[in-house]
Amino acid sequence: MNGQILLIDKPLEWSSFQAVNALKWAIRKKFDLKKIKIGHAGTLDPLATGLLIICTGKFTKKIPELQGQVKEYTGTFTLGATTPSYDMETEVDQSYPTDHLTETSIKEATNQFLGEIDQIPPIFSALKKDGKRLYELAREGKEVEIKPRKIEILDFEITRIALPEVDFRVVCSKGTYIRSLAHDFGKALGSGAYLSTLRRTKIGDFNVNNATSPKDFKENL
Repeated sequence: MNGQILLIDKPLEWSSFQAVNALKWAIRKKFDLKKIKIGHAGTLDPLATGLLIICTGKFTKKIPELQGQVKEYTGTFTLGATTPSYDMETEVDQSYPTDHLTETSIKEATNQFLGEIDQIPPIFSALKKDGKRLYELAREGKEVEIKPRKIEILDFEITRIALPEVDFRVVCSKGTYIRSLAHDFGKALGSGAYLSTLRRTKIGDFNVNNATSPKDFKENL
């Protein structure tokens, strides 16, 4: 009730809202509470897994501060194709050659993204334009001009190459879309790419290794 920071390992295909809800109902039921203040510090897409920070009670005031922390992600890009959503939420819409790609060219392409860069968020995102979420406009087939945003990539390394798959680790600022990074990385290689798996491993000093699943959290209450 006084507030706590809870580290949750969000399961695949759960929305961040679902994870918060699962904890809210578990806490309310266990302690027979009518209501409790609870919220998360930074959304994770349903197709991503990993660290979700959930704050309760007066610790919900810390959410803006936690959202601003540097984040680390690991995952996989699939090269040689693109999707409208830049991930696996939508079907492949175009294919590209990959024969010209070498281990060296793939690893060296990461250098183009280090430091402060302009990034265009994906059209399939929850950002709002004219009062509507971008993914709603995308599903209606509307053309939308999205302005680039300044983000910072502190670290970007390729950890495995097994074409068409490439594993990566990225350390980045708040507001970075790894899906957009996948799309832009494909372009930089003179090919295409989309995000096929994503896991958030760190937010600031918080590590997913210390997180628990919503199911375990409920059982351990």
